[in-house]
Amino acid sequence: MRDFLRSEASGGILLMAAAALALVVANGPLAESYFSALHVMIGPMSLAHWINDGLMSLFFLLVGLEIKREFIDGHLSTWSDRALPALAAAAGMSCPAAIYLAIAGSTPGLARGWAIPAATDIAFAIGVMALLGKRVPASLKLFLTTVAIVDDMGAVAVIALAYTSQIKGAALLAAGVIMGVMFVLNRIGVKRLWPYLLLAALLWLAVLLSGVHATIAGVLAASLIPIRATPGAPDSAESPLHRLEHGLHGWVAYLVVPLFGFANAGVSLAGLGVEHVLAPLPLAVAGGLFLGKQLGVFLTLRLCAFFGLAKRPSGATWVQTYGMCLLCGIGFTMSLFVGALAFSDPVLVDEVKIGVLGGSMVSALAGFAVLRLAASPSRRARPRE
Repeated sequence: MRDFLRSEASGGILLMAAAALALVVANGPLAESYFSALHVMIGPMSLAHWINDGLMSLFFLLVGLEIKREFIDGHLSTWSDRALPALAAAAGMSCPAAIYLAIAGSTPGLARGWAIPAATDIAFAIGVMALLGKRVPASLKLFLTTVAIVDDMGAVAVIALAYTSQIKGAALLAAGVIMGVMFVLNRIGVKRLWPYLLLAALLWLAVLLSGVHATIAGVLAASLIPIRATPGAPDSAESPLHRLEHGLHGWVAYLVVPLFGFANAGVSLAGLGVEHVLAPLPLAVAGGLFLGKQLGVFLTLRLCAFFGLAKRPSGATWVQTYGMCLLCGIGFTMSLFVGALAFSDPVLVDEVKIGVLGGSMVSALAGFAVLRLAASPSRRARPRE
């Protein structure tokens, strides 16, 4: 877990740098080259589509591996462990969606974006926590990670169900056959990774042709990778899932996600007026992220503690816990991804980017300030000298 958090933290800081660089490039002398490069055709798809539909499948494969590991061999392995993060994540997805619909739902065509502020960007949030060092209790980092993983499960389900318009039966049937073969390999005890990776590539192609978003193939493939559980002990060298997860983590954290951020965070601010920033769509996205996330997660924790269903994370005050809830409003990667699926109009896509960047930035700064100024229980207990 320490290795995971260190990797997420450094990857999150790199993601911040990539997003900032995208904004600089998109508003500088290289802006035309930047936007033109994203539309260069490479085979059947543009560069932007290869990044969003191809490379991001590796991101979703890693997400699927992390979810399976946590459910079988991690902090979500029992129902009692799953209850509080699941409740917090559910409230942390429904409240942002409700705020989004309250602001933009009445505007024709905008209701489709209700899921944009629903998920937390774990890399970005852990990266902000990393800047605070030991001021943030490890229990808060662990809880945030767990909630974000459950968030990702919900986001994947939303992408599969809400943003799939047409289904091609033959390709979907082929995907089912490929998954069946992977299941059989798993059941008969095949431990080598290369057959699973080959079938995962074929599954990606079948899902891409079926009409379901291709990145879902990553999560489906991850669910069929064998795992050897080692509760309370280091990962087994004989566990295919652990080997693949460790092998992928650096590539995703240091290449795939920053490249996605650089390709998708660039928005031209030329001619951008107050009327654009205060339009229903960016306001709804920013409001959902900043207000909806903190309300949903923090109120769930307070109510569970009030009714004796659970305690706040150990070693943390309620103020520090609230700071962590503010960081849940950083929805960068998944929010941009869902926004690109929800809208095809370039103007609306740019408005989504403005809302995501604004809401995530305010959440990050507010969470950083609260955690920076909050005193830990041990510091509060010390007598004054």
